[in-house]
Amino acid sequence: MTKILIIEDEEKLARFLELELMHEGYEVEKSFDGRTGLELVMSSSFDLVLLDIMLPGLNGIEVLRRIRQSSDVPVILLTARDAVVDKVTGLDSGADDYITKPFAIEELLARIRAVLRKSETSNENHHKDIIVFGALTLNTKSREVYINEKLIYLTKKEFDLLQLLLENKNIVLSRETILERIWGYDFSGGTNAVDVYIRYLRAKLEEPFGIKIFHTVRGVGYVIKDE
Repeated sequence: MTKILIIEDEEKLARFLELELMHEGYEVEKSFDGRTGLELVMSSSFDLVLLDIMLPGLNGIEVLRRIRQSSDVPVILLTARDAVVDKVTGLDSGADDYITKPFAIEELLARIRAVLRKSETSNENHHKDIIVFGALTLNTKSREVYINEKLIYLTKKEFDLLQLLLENKNIVLSRETILERIWGYDFSGGTNAVDVYIRYLRAKLEEPFGIKIFHTVRGVGYVIKDE
């Protein structure tokens, strides 16, 4: 049975979500503060976390950052904030999706299904543990990336984007395809998010080592190709 953790300090909302999710056949646990929620994630096995941003103890963004230090469990942020900076901060910190309060339960359930499908597909596709491309080595199990045996820290989205391009080496992927595969079909941030993350990867993997990994296909998207 799929197991979901709700970290939400509004107890009535948490209880409502618990009942709706249980009705859908999910196993559910709840936490009402950031520290307890983080401890639950670290000590138990969950298939997905619903994480409120405004939490007592530790705020949701800090909880998310600490989760991402050791876990790739899918996380959907629940937030009353509608500012772009909060959404960007959440995604940059490793969130798989976000939904702004108030929301329709049907939309949240659809987002949960989409994130879980993406997670299952990703797990199925991670059959090859090590991908080597020139001086670059990517380990899909440990989620580590090395250049010339030097460990390079990547965020979850950066790693996922790099892995996607490596697994589709010599195939040009459009920005729309990348956006759907990495951010999800319902992400509303626009395709410029892909360009931003390619710049992040170039700054970490190409520029310090004087190597070329990513190729831009003007008007289409990106590719990693054999020279």
